[in-house]
Amino acid sequence: MKLWEQHAPGSEFEEQDTHQPYITPYVIDSDQTHAAVIVFPGGGYVNRAEHEGEPIALWLNSLGLSAFVVHYRVAPVKHPYPLMDGMRAVRQVRYRAAEWNIDPEKIGVLGFSAGGHLAATVCTHAEPGWPDPDDPVEHVSSRPDFAVLCYPVISFSQHRHEGSMISLLGERPSEEMIKLMSGELQVTSETPPTFLWHTADDGAVPVENSLMYASALSAKGVPFELHVFPAGRHGLGLAHDEPHVAQWTHLCAGWLRTSGIIHGENGTV
Repeated sequence: MKLWEQHAPGSEFEEQDTHQPYITPYVIDSDQTHAAVIVFPGGGYVNRAEHEGEPIALWLNSLGLSAFVVHYRVAPVKHPYPLMDGMRAVRQVRYRAAEWNIDPEKIGVLGFSAGGHLAATVCTHAEPGWPDPDDPVEHVSSRPDFAVLCYPVISFSQHRHEGSMISLLGERPSEEMIKLMSGELQVTSETPPTFLWHTADDGAVPVENSLMYASALSAKGVPFELHVFPAGRHGLGLAHDEPHVAQWTHLCAGWLRTSGIIHGENGTV
């Protein structure tokens, strides 16, 4: 499913990158209105990791959630185009919610690593619907109702993942842009409730990224749940090969139930 009906904004990159952003839907067959999650795989804003896409969508389906994996633009395309793709994905799903029997007020985002940065940025830079554009999709809000951030890149100011920052912002971003794209500095009281998990010894994206974001949420009174596992490499996804870390899926499902996003063992039951 295309994100944009015509050529995606950012035509100056057309010769360098022919990738047109799109969504792969994993819509459950349910006669009950249910929640949905928009998934942003990680990849340092250079690629999109497959193990953080479809396997995650199928796990979400098992909880009674429809899922949508976003193939957003990456390097050489830079900011603001990945963010535009992320916000557009939220709008697309919300605009078409009735078609899929989705509750338009229960649409969340889930992201891994740099995809976690994109998910957090969509949350902290959310826009209302715009009344003027001819495109009706732009008339609905891009604000997610909840977020799940998995070993996310958050800050480009402290404890940053240099590769993600360079791929998204270039070699020498301004201090203003660094601040704008550091999630812990952009949280407001309107930022959606968030579930976060990280490993304490993550050698690629320091755990401080999740700690700083959780602290910022706390300071603004935004509900959150944070889990830090003592050990585990970066990029684990569902973490099938790390049983202790794999508990994150059960913990997240519990948070989704407590938050009223899913009900019962299979979400819609």
